[in-house]
Amino acid sequence: MSEPLWTSSEILAATGGALSGEAFAATGVSIDTRTIEAGDLFVALAGLRDGHEFIDQALAKGAAGALATKPGAGARVIVGDVLVALEQLGLAARERAPQARRGAVTGSVGKTSVTQAIAAGLALAGPSHTSVHSYNNHIGVPLTLARMPRGTERAVFEIGMNHADEIVPLSRMVRPQAAVITTVGPVHVENFPHGEIGVARAKAEIFAGVPAGGVAILNADNPWFDLLRGEAERANLRVWSFGSAAPCDARLIEVAPDGEGLRVAAELHGRKIDLTLRQTGVQWGLNSLSVLLMLKALDVDLAIGLRALSEFAPLEGRGAELTVAVPGGAFTLIDDSFNANSLSTTAALKTLGARPASGRRIVALTDMLELGQMSAGLHAGLAEPIDEAKVDLVFCAGPLMRSLWEALPSTRRGGYADSAAELEPRLVDAIRPGDVVLVKGSKGSKASALAKALAGLSVEAGELG
Repeated sequence: MSEPLWTSSEILAATGGALSGEAFAATGVSIDTRTIEAGDLFVALAGLRDGHEFIDQALAKGAAGALATKPGAGARVIVGDVLVALEQLGLAARERAPQARRGAVTGSVGKTSVTQAIAAGLALAGPSHTSVHSYNNHIGVPLTLARMPRGTERAVFEIGMNHADEIVPLSRMVRPQAAVITTVGPVHVENFPHGEIGVARAKAEIFAGVPAGGVAILNADNPWFDLLRGEAERANLRVWSFGSAAPCDARLIEVAPDGEGLRVAAELHGRKIDLTLRQTGVQWGLNSLSVLLMLKALDVDLAIGLRALSEFAPLEGRGAELTVAVPGGAFTLIDDSFNANSLSTTAALKTLGARPASGRRIVALTDMLELGQMSAGLHAGLAEPIDEAKVDLVFCAGPLMRSLWEALPSTRRGGYADSAAELEPRLVDAIRPGDVVLVKGSKGSKASALAKALAGLSVEAGELG
């Protein structure tokens, strides 16, 4: 039988809580009864609903015990504040695994995919641990730490933010030996009075938890590189850069479509490397270099990193491609609907334009959110990369996308609606065999509903015979 993740006595020691009920041992940690597994410790956090309302359900599903503020049925560790106790559990997990080398990832674009690509390399190198999904906030980071097994050799954590001063406590909680900032751009900018420079400074907060002598991995192609490098050096960190010009530690020489993926040529600390990726987004030229630098910082052999990258598939909603059968043939769906901002949308359009297309290039875009006073200009500004990508038809949904719609020539206007739901039938009716269709938008503007509708056409085609 494998060693438990936590015993009730260890939880008591970490949190200073009191045991109600019998002693127990937990094999996991969960905050959600919908995904809880037998043997988990259920953490009864307060959210839209009080987690204490779900303790009985968690225990019925086989939870070993609960972390709660009040006694009741089943085994519980009683604490004054459940979130604080979760943080304490995360810190205890970090301290009991001193051998674990830890990395952290933040950035305006690509942090989840980069984190998971790093995690793929760590998994090949030995016992490892990482965030699941986009668990990168004040709950997700301590939860990820609390789930870290004591025998972990390497781990990588995703750290996000919407406002200033959110990353500092999370970075100090993780205390990573290396941190990467994928890029900085006008994302969540409505929350920063000073605009994009405020976003850059907030991302630099990740250096707060990196011990002196640790590594800051930075995008030299980003206009905020000098600011970030200055902040890293003030924190007494070594700076490793990735970019498309010398003298970067990891220099991108070429990125080009190659079948169903990309071919990347680069130099890593002066050593030439060639890599074929399953990713299709051109941003993965630089992303792959940030991954390799982080793996090096965490003592993973280059050969393992190259293998991990070559096998790493696009995450759902982040550029995954699907061939959808329809009457008379098929079309290609590029599902990049998980989230969007001007940087990621421009990159997606650049990728679309770089690929050969026997049919039409079509894009369906929903509102990019949290852009504040820059919103109208950033939406309208997409007309230029759309033109450069030689897009045939553009479909727009949402009041913010009206700015783009009005900037488009009439020949490119496929359809506009106030919401994704209203746009869906017009988009579906327009698709023809041979088309390549990119769907992109912020999570809150329901771009994923459009991607789901297009993917579902394959079933309808089968029914039509």
